Amino acid sequence: MEQVTLGGTGIAIAPLMFGGNVFGWTADEAMSFRLLDAFVDAGFNAIDTADVYSRWVPGHVGGESETIIGAWLKARGSRGRVMIATKVGMELAPDRTGLSPRWITQSVEDSLRRLGTDHIDLYQAHRPDPSVAIAETLGAFQRLIEQGKVRAIGASNYDATQLGEALDVAEAHGLPRYETLQPKYNLMDRAEFEEALQPLCVARNVAVIPFYGVAAGFLTGKYRNAADIEGRPRAKALAAYANDRGWRVIAALDAVAQRIGAAPVEVAIAWLRTRPALAAPIASATSPEQLAALLRGATLALDADAIATLDAASAP
Repeated sequence: MEQVTLGGTGIAIAPLMFGGNVFGWTADEAMSFRLLDAFVDAGFNAIDTADVYSRWVPGHVGGESETIIGAWLKARGSRGRVMIATKVGMELAPDRTGLSPRWITQSVEDSLRRLGTDHIDLYQAHRPDPSVAIAETLGAFQRLIEQGKVRAIGASNYDATQLGEALDVAEAHGLPRYETLQPKYNLMDRAEFEEALQPLCVARNVAVIPFYGVAAGFLTGKYRNAADIEGRPRAKALAAYANDRGWRVIAALDAVAQRIGAAPVEVAIAWLRTRPALAAPIASATSPEQLAALLRGATLALDADAIATLDAASAP
């Protein structure tokens, strides 16, 4: 299978990352194991998670996703077959948040313990922390790299100004730089990334691994009207897309999918892979059937007419 390299990391992955936010939330441990088995057996190797997943679930404290991934790694002996990406920075408690050297140093140990591994392949700043000097944050990451606990670092939820400043500080001080960026990006969420972040990532060789690849499930094709969204676990996020532009995009996905003999979700993932600077989209699944469709999308090639149709329908 085609492999893509993440920026200057030297880390090569298959062209789709499994979004681990569902583990311990909408996929229990048994289903999570089934999904991870199927993902790796199909030749894919990159799993994304975060220390905060899934703190938003009543009774959860964060770390549930990492714990399930760690249990799977131990049960399958699969550490050498996969690239693990996780994140630090979101609030777990009032004194367990942000990107201070103190918290990064503590949080990485917690993640390593939950994952049951001695290193994290890609350790990402989950969001900017303006209360901490960028050089201090990057210095903490540098020490983790020197200790062999982290291979490379990335950023998530940074805008172009924040990412550009972080890259400049790294270069000026000889510190590790963010080699990857996780922005919110899909057919429905285009403007914020494409206007400033995309040209920056192209110019600075930052690999883009976008989250929300199928817009919280909106682009899977199972939602045809506002009534279909009611009562869903992600109803609030889905409702933001249930407008004239959203239904226009769904119609375009349907048209392209029918013409090329694919499912709408496959087309949505394939469109992402045509974008400049994009290495691999991140997408989640809660059933083997959903996962199979995502994997097909990761290897589906779209022709110029299909891309033009989707570009026009989804234009910001």
